[in-house]
Amino acid sequence: MHNAKGLLGRIVRDKLWRFGYRRSFCSLKVTPEDLDYQVLVEGSGCSRTAILNRPPALNALTTHMGYRLQKLYKNWEEDPNIGFVMMKGSGRAFCAGGDIVSLYHLRKRGSPDAIREFFSSLYSFIYLLGTYLKPHVAILNGVTMGGGTGVSIPGTFRVATDRTIFATPETIIGFHPDAGASFNLSHLPGRLGEYLGLTGLKISGAEMLACGLATHYIRSEEVPVMEEQLKKLLTDDPSVVESSLEKCAEVAHPEKTGVIRRIDLLEKCFSHDTVEEIIDSLEIEAGRKKDTWCIMTLRRLKESSPLSLKVALRSIREGRLQTLDQCLIREYRMSLQGLIGPMSGNFCEGVRARLIDKDEAPKWDPPSLEKVSEDMVDNYFSALTPTEPDLDLPVKLRESI
Repeated sequence: MHNAKGLLGRIVRDKLWRFGYRRSFCSLKVTPEDLDYQVLVEGSGCSRTAILNRPPALNALTTHMGYRLQKLYKNWEEDPNIGFVMMKGSGRAFCAGGDIVSLYHLRKRGSPDAIREFFSSLYSFIYLLGTYLKPHVAILNGVTMGGGTGVSIPGTFRVATDRTIFATPETIIGFHPDAGASFNLSHLPGRLGEYLGLTGLKISGAEMLACGLATHYIRSEEVPVMEEQLKKLLTDDPSVVESSLEKCAEVAHPEKTGVIRRIDLLEKCFSHDTVEEIIDSLEIEAGRKKDTWCIMTLRRLKESSPLSLKVALRSIREGRLQTLDQCLIREYRMSLQGLIGPMSGNFCEGVRARLIDKDEAPKWDPPSLEKVSEDMVDNYFSALTPTEPDLDLPVKLRESI
């Protein structure tokens, strides 16, 4: 019986992994005394390390984690005895994103204020990290997806490994790439951001380094050595931290079949103005070359929410012309529309189909790209109501990039 349960668990995890998710987004019940253990702290010399600590959920982010990270990072920034800060995850993941199953249940229970608080706490921390005054090192030794990219990419240094898997797989669950993704993805080379944001497909640590999402790359078995060297540093100088990282860093070679080797093809297919034109271009390439990569990309796009695809494309394109704070404020509006607004059924249906019932047959509304109107997309970018407050970021106190 025990072995049968284990086999069933592996089958379920494998199916979720196909869509860029694992058990990471399961909703785990915790008691109040457990909450602070969701983010642990290590201190050594003049550095501090925040450890995302929900390993059974691949360190999926909660509202409390957002608040705790804000409190810790503000205290460390003000402490003259602390020179730099690190972040890592417990277990086999860095962070697989937000706890979307908990969000699903909040939506089903009719708890809009709790949903607002979730996004506000995490987006506010992301802004704090993006404007942080001390060097920051994120150690991405494992799954780094969705909101996990948001709480790491804005920092000074990002260390990828051979175990790193990066993805922003929101469109597959009827949502949009958020947590600063419209800023981070839009600044990648060529049209890589559009590809990653629309398809949600995974890239490796070596590919992260090649495109600039990571600043350094090491083998996972060398991570403890790197950490020990960093903990010995007595500095607040980013160049000293960088020198220590470079002593451990290795050259990374992306796979020859990976997307990084297809920048020209991405430019050809993903530079179009509409999702329909992107798909048409991919279909032409797939038919002309019989390219399995094109076929796989097309399949993924056709599995995603049509509304989410159009929203994601516009969001990334707008992000190219905006600062981090502008992206986060806009994404906050979009996230409330996606979870509370009249189009929130797509998120519920996506989570239901991928993670709750696991029938992998979401019924999107609208069901096709041609039925997604400009008004629908425009509404996704607007406030819930004329009196709905925007995300309140300290933009006058902390200058954004």
